[in-house]
Amino acid sequence: MKYTQLGRTGLKVSRLVLGTMNFGPQTDEADSHTIMDAALDAGINFFDTANVYGWGENKGRTETIIGNWFAKGGDRRDKVVLATKVYGNMGLDGEPWPNHDKLSAVNIRRAVEASLKRLQTDHIDLYQFHHVDRNTPFEEIWQAIDVLVQQGKILYVGSSNFPGYKIAQANEIAARRGGTIGLVSEQCLYNLAERRAEMEVVPAAQEYGLGVIPWSPLHGGLLGGVLKKEVQGGRRASGRAADTLADPAGRAQIQAYEDLLDKHGVEPGEAALAWLLTRPGVTGPIVGPRTQEQLRSALRAVELELGEELLTSLDEIFPGPGPSPEAFAW
Repeated sequence: MKYTQLGRTGLKVSRLVLGTMNFGPQTDEADSHTIMDAALDAGINFFDTANVYGWGENKGRTETIIGNWFAKGGDRRDKVVLATKVYGNMGLDGEPWPNHDKLSAVNIRRAVEASLKRLQTDHIDLYQFHHVDRNTPFEEIWQAIDVLVQQGKILYVGSSNFPGYKIAQANEIAARRGGTIGLVSEQCLYNLAERRAEMEVVPAAQEYGLGVIPWSPLHGGLLGGVLKKEVQGGRRASGRAADTLADPAGRAQIQAYEDLLDKHGVEPGEAALAWLLTRPGVTGPIVGPRTQEQLRSALRAVELELGEELLTSLDEIFPGPGPSPEAFAW
């Protein structure tokens, strides 16, 4: 496994991030524990979750599964850089009681305590805001965070799904307050097929020293050899992948992508992950394996070297927006 610093911090994290969103809804607890053991054995030390994972009436279930894994001992907790998130409605009936969601100081304090209990740990290494809260000023958010840092309950803070201007706003206010390190990472939708983050989010993250953590690196399976699997009678595309394939132009684009990688003898999913690892500012993509084979495939991507010819061809199939601000100003 290869490692890098998380943004401007001294924290070393693996170039792959183990996403746990499938733990509970898709993968049972025993298999989830097996995957986490395998990830740790392979050198992945960066695990990502969220308080709402488990979804619906099972919100919090994923954190509980991870907490039970930590409770097995064997230095599991000490070896893991643990990241979770706050923002979503944790009410099981779908209608939160006032102050039981978003980023008020009241909810941040409540959510941290609940996550710590489910995770069976005394601290969270990276506490991430799952979405912008347009109604809570950053002065209030940072005041709440400062208290939790002083108490040793969280160490670093990151954002998720933030636009570039909110990253700037959050860190400028943190700097004015003094004594607050501010955001150190941004978790965003970013992959070969979805490169809008390059317009503002990635440049803002680089300017303020945030590590970029792409989620959905295979774009809902679209970049994982979906057409080949379709021919072989495998799992059919759903969600954003199905929407893209329903459009003839989108389907032709994915066919060109798979044909290109077949020519180079590279698996599509591994190439998509390896491409992200070449992108400026990227700490590591989040991989959410449902099985150990999917984990092994992701691990191979870390060692995969994409030549200049292949990278150029990928840019031709999936052209990015270009440098900011020239891409939209001229």
